[in-house]
Parts: sequence; structure tokens; C-alpha cells
Amino acid sequence: MKSRFSFLQMVPPLLLGCSLAAVYLASMAPGLTWANGGSDGGDLIAAAASGGVAHPTGYPVYLLLARLFQLLPIGSLAFRTNLLSGMSTVGAALLVFAVTRHGLHPAGPQVGALGGVVAGFAFGLAPLIWSQAVITEVYSLNLLFVALLAYLLTLPAGRSRVQNSLTGLAQGLAVGNQILAALLIPATLIGVSLKRPASGSLAAKAFSKDWHWDVHALWEACIGLAAGLLSYAALPLRAASRPPVNWGDPVTPARFLWLVSGRLYYDEFLQRNLPAVWSHLQAGGALTIQQFGLPGLLAVSLGLIVFFVPSRLYFLTLWIALVYTLFALQYEVTDSFVYLLPVYLAFSIWIGLGVGGSMYFLSGHWAQASWAIGALCIVYLTILALHNWPQVNASHDIAAELYGREVMTTAPARAILFAQGDETVFTLWYFHYALRERRDLIVIAADLLPFDWYRANLQYTYPELVLPSSTQEPWVSVVRQSNPGRPACYPDYLDTTLNCQ
Repeated sequence: MKSRFSFLQMVPPLLLGCSLAAVYLASMAPGLTWANGGSDGGDLIAAAASGGVAHPTGYPVYLLLARLFQLLPIGSLAFRTNLLSGMSTVGAALLVFAVTRHGLHPAGPQVGALGGVVAGFAFGLAPLIWSQAVITEVYSLNLLFVALLAYLLTLPAGRSRVQNSLTGLAQGLAVGNQILAALLIPATLIGVSLKRPASGSLAAKAFSKDWHWDVHALWEACIGLAAGLLSYAALPLRAASRPPVNWGDPVTPARFLWLVSGRLYYDEFLQRNLPAVWSHLQAGGALTIQQFGLPGLLAVSLGLIVFFVPSRLYFLTLWIALVYTLFALQYEVTDSFVYLLPVYLAFSIWIGLGVGGSMYFLSGHWAQASWAIGALCIVYLTILALHNWPQVNASHDIAAELYGREVMTTAPARAILFAQGDETVFTLWYFHYALRERRDLIVIAADLLPFDWYRANLQYTYPELVLPSSTQEPWVSVVRQSNPGRPACYPDYLDTTLNCQ
């Protein structure tokens, strides 16, 4: 009987995980893609495959895991890397399920399971989250770490040394994947070390004056955090081998800090005035409605307000929503909305809590209606997913593959390719450095020529390239004049005809 009960408990998460995995595989890009804002994919794939360093902030944890996926014996190199995003999102959805089920524990196992399934589907089928699950990007892995932190921090109260250390380690690895996860460090350390009374009602324990700090737990979490942050040591080690993709060449403290701190993007932060922030807030609201629809936002309100319980789960999800929203509002880049992804993770948990709370409330009055609510929510999310499928489906997107193949095929022998823009540069890096095609060519990212570390790396990668140490003239012109025996080409992803001179 016990084994049968355990099997039945596994059915909801298995259904959730298998369903989302099937959806992601059916809509995943078959190779390199620019779909869903995935222009950085070529850089990340090439850096992982060549043992290199990706664009700021380096993403060491992502590069190490991406390389493991690239060793899988299926599909193209880009497809294998895309799989990391899909599997990370499935894992995050399962953790959202587990966190929500635990939050609904007082309502009983059946309500908790159905509320968790609703939360998992709301998360995994939200179009912005889904769009990142089918391409190569760092955001899906970041969501996995955020969900893992939520799971570890909301486990039952009896915390062990191992659990405290694992929570700190997860936080450190999250920062090692994306530096912005440092925003969660205060919540993680407070969640580990702040203890509440062991007895009394939930509300009484939450507002009791007997809360206290567990210094030992704090130290255990800090040790785990430091261990996770050691992942950044991989960057100078990778750079020391002089790979062709080597942003910042972080072998000195100054260059390491330039890369890891994202100094390249400082000019885009805190640049919005109040009207711009308001306009961006309105756009973010419209995007949020697109993720869950008005019924979904109603469930968010129920979970966050009506069924609010002063607990570690609520305080953590509120912190996640607050800090990531504030960052996205002040970051002046065209794709700043991707930084709302953890916010939508918190929203999904609130949806599950709202649906589960409604089911539990109605169960004492009309049992059939309570289960009907859960079933209707899953049907609604399915219909919403079918509606959003065309906008996130990348399974037929081969534009980047066709463009890169065209350039590799038509470029003259021994040509220098002066590339500009992420789509063009990173696509050529993928074909030239990751797939190692056309070794006679020299691929130069024209926008990076002013950086001394980039010129030094070019000289190492292409010893035959004549490259002045400095100039007052435009770098592209100087490099072209210094290498008169090589054709100069100017690829542009918007034009399939390669312009060569």
C-alpha cells in the first residue's frame, strides 16, 4: 500500500515534466538561431566548445554545463546546447511544483499536488519563459537556480548543516551562472540564518519577538556560497589557454573585474528618467498579462493577497519579484524584459497557491466545484499555450544556419571578414571557431578592435595577421591596409550577398 501511494505521488510531477519536455522538444530550434532574442547563442556555443570566455559577465557555470551537453551524441552542436535550456526549464518547473505543493501542505496532498501542477504549467508555458527554453541562452539555467533556492529555503524547519551549505552553494553557483543572481544573496542568507519559534500558530511564529539569528547556519551558508563563487576561477584558467573566443582576456585582476562586473554595460544602467520608467512599467504590465492572461493574474491576486500567509516562501517570492522588477525597469537595453523571468517564476507560485487555496476553501462547501477549478485551470493554460505557440516556436527557424553557411561557402580564399553586430559576429564565430570551418579565413569583430585585449587575442589566433599596436585612424581601414594580400569582406546578416573588396 505504501509503495502504491508513493507511486501515485510521483504521477503529477512526472506528468508535468514529461509534458513540458515534449513541448520544448517540439518547439526547440534545430540549430543556431536568432529566434526569441537568441542572438548571443553563437557566442555562448563557441565559447563553450572552444574552452573560451563568453561576453560579460563570463557565465562560467553556464559554459561548463553547456560543454557537457555538447558532448551528447545527438543533433548538431547548437541543438545540443539548446537542450540545456530546455532541460533547465523542465527542472525549474518541477521545483516550482514542489515548492507550491509544500506551500499548500495544510490543504492536503491532493490539493497540494493539483495546485503544484497548475503552478508548474503556468511557469513552463508562460511565453517568455518558454521562448528561452528552446534556444541557447543563460536565462533558463538562471531560473533553475532561482527555483532551487526557493525549494531549499522553504523546506521544513529542521535544517541541517548540509542543507545550509547546499543552499549557500546553490546561491554561489547561481551567481556563477549570472552575476545578477547576487540580488538574491540577502534573502538567501537571511532565510538560512533567521530562525523563528518552534511552537505556536503560523501567524504567531511569524510575528513573534523571539526570532533569532543562527550564526552557525549563517557561516555554513557562507562557506557554501564561497565554494559556488569559486566557479569564477574557471574564467582566468580558460583564458590562459588563449582560446579564440576570449572576452576581456581575464588573466589579470583588472581585466577579470572588467569582465565579471559587466563594465561594458554600465552606460545602460540607471539611464531612464521618470517618464521612461513609467512607459517601461506599462509595457511590462502588458507583457505580464500576455504571460498568464487576466484569469491568471486573478489567481496571482488570490495567492498573494487573499491566501497570504506570513512564511519564508512568501517573503522570498516577494523579494524575487521586487529586486528583479526594479532592475529591469532601470536597465536601458532592448531585451531588458528577460530580467523579469524570475518575477514570473514568483507569479507562477502565487498562481498555484491561489488555485490551491480556492480549492481548499470550496472543498468544505462544494467538493466537486473545487476539483473543477483545478481542471479548468489546466484547460485554460493549455488553450493559452496553443495560442502562444506560433510566437515562441523556433523549430523551423534556420535563418542563422543558412546565413552562416552562405558566408562560409561564398567567402573568397584567405579573406578577412570584418563583422559587426551580434547576429553577424556570433554566427560567424559559431561556424568558424566552434565548427572549425574555413580555417583560411580571418574573422574580426570590428566593434572590438579598440580593445587591446581583443587585438592581442586576434594576433595569437591568427599569427599571420598584420595588426598595428595603435592607430589614430579607423581600425578597420588600418587592418585592411596592413594586409593588402587578403580580400576584405563586410558580412551583414540582413544581406545574404557578401560584400567583398
